[in-house]
Amino acid sequence: MKSEILRLLKENDTYISGQQLCEQFHVSRTAVWKVIEQLKREGYQIEAVRNKGYRLIDSPDVMSRAEIESLMKTAWAGKNVIYYDEIDSTNNRAKEYGEKGSPHGMLFVADKQVAGKGRRGRSWESPAGSSIYMTILLHPEILPTKAPQLTLVMAMAVADGIQKMTGLETKIKWPNDIVVNGKKICGILTEMSTEIDYINYVVIGVGVNVNQETFPAEIQSTATSLKIELGETVRRSGLIAAVMASFEQYYEVFMKTEDLSGLRDRYNSMLVNLDQEVKVLEPGHEYEAHALGINRTGELIVRTPDGEEKEIYAGEVSVRGVYGYV
Repeated sequence: MKSEILRLLKENDTYISGQQLCEQFHVSRTAVWKVIEQLKREGYQIEAVRNKGYRLIDSPDVMSRAEIESLMKTAWAGKNVIYYDEIDSTNNRAKEYGEKGSPHGMLFVADKQVAGKGRRGRSWESPAGSSIYMTILLHPEILPTKAPQLTLVMAMAVADGIQKMTGLETKIKWPNDIVVNGKKICGILTEMSTEIDYINYVVIGVGVNVNQETFPAEIQSTATSLKIELGETVRRSGLIAAVMASFEQYYEVFMKTEDLSGLRDRYNSMLVNLDQEVKVLEPGHEYEAHALGINRTGELIVRTPDGEEKEIYAGEVSVRGVYGYV
């Protein structure tokens, strides 16, 4: 009820009467008043006028289940939100729910992580009050070998969501780093539980630097935030909803062919490496090549100086710009 009352307040510029809310949700006026008071304590500015009702004046950067669900306009992606003020890792919690058979599209969001994870077991800096840490739980009916492509699907959705919310030109550094003005703004980590030819579940974790103003010295040259680039605070819950809307659309396209053939042109249009000279870093070996874009399964196609075209597989191989991060 709290999410739905908040949604109604956001969708209406005029007052909504307490009686209307009582009748719609089959509850007492006291129950409605208690919800309104909860929302006020969370930071919402709500005007209450006798014989008129309630009107939402302002929504701050609130992170809560009610706030996120009130903004969600998807059919299934993020429709069911589990929210934590603090947690070890949203991926860990999503995997626990995955083991229980929880529904496709469930979204786990935290204001702070104390054990955030990046690729190859690296830790992910996860302070409170400024970033997005979220994980979606999926049950795709595809072969396990195809699941890693979903990481690229999410990368597209994050880039889309950021661009729609902020207007910033947002790019992807292959395979799934999101960059703005040449600096990393988001990391994505996909994990899964599988049998030989069957997926039990997939979880895709997303960490977005939203309103941070500073970064540790060791990553200042390669990391940034939306607030730094935009010069103003970005509402995190709205961005979460925007990313989920794009992800749902892209996921449906992916599932039709079970590969990236229907999304390849769109992904390549976002690829910061496209038609650029890159450095391919393989274990014990590195070389320069020209990036040509991805194929239908998400590998990066590069042309070496001798004219050979090679497929680069994500994992232990890293691709960077010749002169820096991108």
